[in-house]
Amino acid sequence: MTIPLQLRGVRRVFRRPFGRAPVVAISDATFELAAGEIACVVGASGAGKTTLLRLAAGLLRPDAGVVRVGGEPPHRPAARRLVGFAPRDPAFPPALTVREVLEYCARRHGNAKARTTLVREALEVAGLEDLTGRPATMLPIAAARRLLFAQSALGGRRVLLVDDPFSGLDAVNRRDLSDRLQRLAAAGATVLLSSADPVGLERLVDRVLVLRAGRLARDAPATVLLGGRVLEVILDAPPGDPPPGFRVTATGLEADLGHKSAEAALALCRAHRLAVRASRVRLKSLDDALFDALEPAPR
Repeated sequence: MTIPLQLRGVRRVFRRPFGRAPVVAISDATFELAAGEIACVVGASGAGKTTLLRLAAGLLRPDAGVVRVGGEPPHRPAARRLVGFAPRDPAFPPALTVREVLEYCARRHGNAKARTTLVREALEVAGLEDLTGRPATMLPIAAARRLLFAQSALGGRRVLLVDDPFSGLDAVNRRDLSDRLQRLAAAGATVLLSSADPVGLERLVDRVLVLRAGRLARDAPATVLLGGRVLEVILDAPPGDPPPGFRVTATGLEADLGHKSAEAALALCRAHRLAVRASRVRLKSLDDALFDALEPAPR
């Protein structure tokens, strides 16, 4: 079976003028995604998330390594017919309506009847049926992101690369877009999205790729990363040096419990003479997974 998206040993370096040191944006990225899988690339600003998606889309060429979309290099026509890319920042021609933007994107797809069908399907996929005559540049941010999504999915694309699609969206619109992505994945599409803020994506993603300064620090199923528990401790006064295994937060401390009990962890706090006001145990989040990968030293 052909793998929808595959990267092996991919490296991308940006050279800079005036003798300045080059920037290694992506270093030795290796992973593959299956049909129907939703994966999320998370990392701090500047970690290389957008560069990774652009390499997968064929918008950038790697300096080393191999990128394959449906078994083909992404710049070849067969791969380009499979992949759709939605950039982070909406930018549309000022004179075009929502429908006209999609008609322009569909201009190379078959005859007029086929193009009309593709545009209608893209409007339905993105929930834009009531906005077809609205100037694209006048859309609110949530609708503009849905239009980017419609562009990327137009023509039944099987590999969708979506750069930070939830930026600027409220909880309702995040949930709506998540549901739309899940429906496409349920129909067999492969989705790779990026996010600088993974809060709330636990219910959406199957796989998490954590980037740290251009290198894949973690690649694991979401169920593995989110399988643990975290103890949050609120203190009456800021701690000095935290006890072993704890990290300092805005309100006190927190620690991954692993196989330890909350009672044992709280006893360690008391042994360090910390004034515990309250505590709670919660499930790990993608935020925790990102923190774990970016701060790998034992805590």
